[in-house]
Amino acid sequence: MHILYVHQYFASRRGRTGTRSYEFGRYLVGQGHTVTMITSGLANAEFPAPEGAPYGQYETDGMRVVAVRAAYNDPHVGTGLSGVQRMRRFYQFARVATRIAKTRERPDVVFATHTPLTVGLTGMTLSRHFDIPFVFEVRDLWPEALVNVGALKNPAAIWWLQRMARKIYHHADHIVALSPGMKAGIVRTGIAAEKVTVIPNASDLDLFRPDLDGSAARARLGLGDRFAAIYFGAMGLANGLDYAIEAARILAEREQDNIVLVLHGGGGKRDELRALARQYELQNVIFSDLVPDKEELARIVAGCDVTMTIYRAAREHTWSPNKMFDALAAGKPVLINVGGWLGETIEENHCGRSLDPQHPEALADALVEMAGAPELCAEMGCNARALAERQFGRNLLAQRLESVLVEATADRGVSDDA
Repeated sequence: MHILYVHQYFASRRGRTGTRSYEFGRYLVGQGHTVTMITSGLANAEFPAPEGAPYGQYETDGMRVVAVRAAYNDPHVGTGLSGVQRMRRFYQFARVATRIAKTRERPDVVFATHTPLTVGLTGMTLSRHFDIPFVFEVRDLWPEALVNVGALKNPAAIWWLQRMARKIYHHADHIVALSPGMKAGIVRTGIAAEKVTVIPNASDLDLFRPDLDGSAARARLGLGDRFAAIYFGAMGLANGLDYAIEAARILAEREQDNIVLVLHGGGGKRDELRALARQYELQNVIFSDLVPDKEELARIVAGCDVTMTIYRAAREHTWSPNKMFDALAAGKPVLINVGGWLGETIEENHCGRSLDPQHPEALADALVEMAGAPELCAEMGCNARALAERQFGRNLLAQRLESVLVEATADRGVSDDA
């Protein structure tokens, strides 16, 4: 089976963003399938689009990578742009990716992964052009997720995105959702439940490990013998990291000097967060810069004691963040201020604490508790790793995706031979 895989933000482990598409693509190649990955070659250190060329061609782990000269590859870039600027770039990628994909050999199925939602337009068009099935992966509900965190308020834009989402959902032969809440949101648009398969984000079990030595990273960050909690990921509006800064302020007021918060990543709100930490004169917050690859990130996580999964308080929680699943693989307790299925998963499996997203003192209280209970931390860390291995291993979830793609081609009468 030849899979045309469309993902604007594709990155391997040498990149600085999520590797779900890389891991799934690598698995599919290992199963004998052909994978052609269409991605953005701009703001892309791994797979750049050469100057003066419409795209660059690469191969990584058996996958063909076509990096088009449109939009941007690093999602951290988007956190520094306005909503209008981002949408223009998203449409640009959808148009260019579609045009270039049409010139290539006919695949057996097109698999487009969102965000952004506009990649679904590429999937729809290529499905019609090649007369092949289209499988759409929903990593976040648009516009619901944007409205919930206050990033989108324009009624006309909300209506337009709702219309686009419904159109893409109804055209797709099958839909992959990353959480039960996302599936429920898709079904509410009139899609049959059996047309949607939940495949959550996965844990990098061989990259993030409990036995990884993080001492060098710990020394470089100047953590000393302090109890360290780490957030790693984007620092944009939706991430709501002022919650963590406020918790650090509360800890400082309580003179809990043995606890430090490490904020690792980049994005449009990073400078504001640093300014807020300076305003509070906090000595218990360390801003860690982005690193060249996920292996180094894994060592940084290994050097900390607990992880934080932070998101801006929202009315509805359908999120499925990479960082939480990698934290589980690392064998670290998870402190999460996201309710719904994520918070329930952490609490039910006794691998962390679910926190009130409206009250940062809840994070401060949890950190004091964890810092004073090393046995509890160790127990929760073991439970976290066990959960990752039991439910969120890459190969387990990649196999589920392969079944979805094979069934989609079979339903259309397309050969599933590689």
